[in-house]
Amino acid sequence: MFSGRLGADESHCQDLQNLSVSKRLVRSVSQRLRKKNNRNAADEDDDVNGVSLRCLNLYGRGGGCKVGADTSDDFGDSSSRRRSSASDEGKGYKPICGPEETAVDCFSYGVKDRFWRRYNRKNSELEEFLTNNRMHIFLPDDILEMCLVRLPLTSLMNARLVCKKWRSLTTTPRFLQMRREGSYQSPWLFLFGAVKDGFCSGEIHALDVSLNQWHRIDAHFLRGRFLFSVAGIHDDIFIVGGCSSLTNFGKVDRSSYRTHRGVLVFSPLTKSWRKMPYMKYARSNPILGVSEVSLDFPTCQSHQSRQDRRFPRSRIGGVSDVYEDPHKLSLRRHCRSSFNETEASSLPSRKAYKFLRQKSDHSSSKGSKRFLLIAVGGLGSWDEPLDSGEIYDSVSNKWTEIPRLPFDFGVARSGIVCGRMFYVYSETDKLAAYDVERGFWIAIQATPIPPRVHEYYPILVSSNGRLFMLCVSWCEGDGQIGQRNKAVRKLWEFDLTYLTWTEASVHPDAPMDWSAVFLSDKNLIFGVEMFKIFGRVLSFFTVCDVSDIGNWNHISGNHVTHELDGSSCLTKSVAVLHL
Repeated sequence: MFSGRLGADESHCQDLQNLSVSKRLVRSVSQRLRKKNNRNAADEDDDVNGVSLRCLNLYGRGGGCKVGADTSDDFGDSSSRRRSSASDEGKGYKPICGPEETAVDCFSYGVKDRFWRRYNRKNSELEEFLTNNRMHIFLPDDILEMCLVRLPLTSLMNARLVCKKWRSLTTTPRFLQMRREGSYQSPWLFLFGAVKDGFCSGEIHALDVSLNQWHRIDAHFLRGRFLFSVAGIHDDIFIVGGCSSLTNFGKVDRSSYRTHRGVLVFSPLTKSWRKMPYMKYARSNPILGVSEVSLDFPTCQSHQSRQDRRFPRSRIGGVSDVYEDPHKLSLRRHCRSSFNETEASSLPSRKAYKFLRQKSDHSSSKGSKRFLLIAVGGLGSWDEPLDSGEIYDSVSNKWTEIPRLPFDFGVARSGIVCGRMFYVYSETDKLAAYDVERGFWIAIQATPIPPRVHEYYPILVSSNGRLFMLCVSWCEGDGQIGQRNKAVRKLWEFDLTYLTWTEASVHPDAPMDWSAVFLSDKNLIFGVEMFKIFGRVLSFFTVCDVSDIGNWNHISGNHVTHELDGSSCLTKSVAVLHL
């Protein structure tokens, strides 16, 4: 019996030794598989942050595989092979680590999807981080400034909406000076005086000539004002004088109105408005001229006598030579108003002083250029034609009176600066020139006088130092019997040496607009015509290059004036700028 029990103990010990050997064998095999899987993972790693999703460690804290292993026939009996719950036969997953004959599936059901979702989330966070880093890469200010200064004006306005930094960078005086001196500008036409449903809407219609695109700008400062004149100076537009109704605000009403002395400045680049010093006299539709002078140009002095300063002489109305004012009421009233204005300007408030200082800084930011703005003629407060004139100096920032127009000159209808002379043409076909440097008028006897239809006023323009005039005249019927005469608009050039007029070209459009506007900019002459026909307001915009004076081209038409009233044809005014 004892020998039988001893034999049973020996067989039991032998089973334990076999079991320990099998454990050691499994452990060594697992270690080899783990090393092999690590090498394969290094070669076939996924794209997710360099982390392998292929295999887990076979042993946990307590030893043994977390999920279970599928080994080949070389490492055990095929009948006793354990299959994991995530085997390809059980759940349809293919082996993801090792070859098929030594496959070890380390994922239970649903674990793989959870791991993929987690690492995909990390991958998306990494991509978002990298994208944000790329977006926050900042260019130096000087390089960014060089890029922005080359944009067209429309793109530049859109770029200012990106961030505060870009907006502040593109509105500095240095940036504006760089854009002004560079060759990145294109001509823009600004149409003022739009009337809708009888009201002065105050809208400004801007035409980008290079792209042939219209833009609308809201100008609440001009609501209710009409019959003003505009002039483009550098990057700004000066709005001078004008009228406004006293009874029906905003309407074009000439029965009861007020004439203004105020001057406004609009900057298209910054879309800002500012007020300038008042003129000496209220004017509507004054004749304007702009002259650029050097910084050492002498300050304009008044060449009038005390008698001329007493009251602005007019063609009709005013103080009579026979029935003179015995008590000098007009003189005392004028002196009192002048004294009040002088006293108010000599004692500015803190806010007014800050505003004036900003204006002087703005004028100095235009570089070393100094300009003079001349205003002559127009209609006064009592709708009387004026023959007085005044000049604005950008350095002194004030208006100064200049001598009156020559005697018996007539009502001034058009004017332009050519060289150092301000030429003015009257409705009586007389030509006079104001010498800006010496400060006096010169009557010019020009021959022959261009024939014209007197219902159409002549228009003076200047381009590249050449003086032109556009007027409407009758054209013969080419000698054909029964052919009716027709009215055409002709362009005449004035010879500054021999003082003669010569016909240069003929405008292609029929003169349908009694108040057409023609203006020049560098070597280009622009024409704006608006008229009402069949209940609609039509418009034609033309341009001519003085190098090819006989070639007129249409640049835009019938895109902006359909919704305007017919009175817009009389109240319109146009300015041109290079922006």
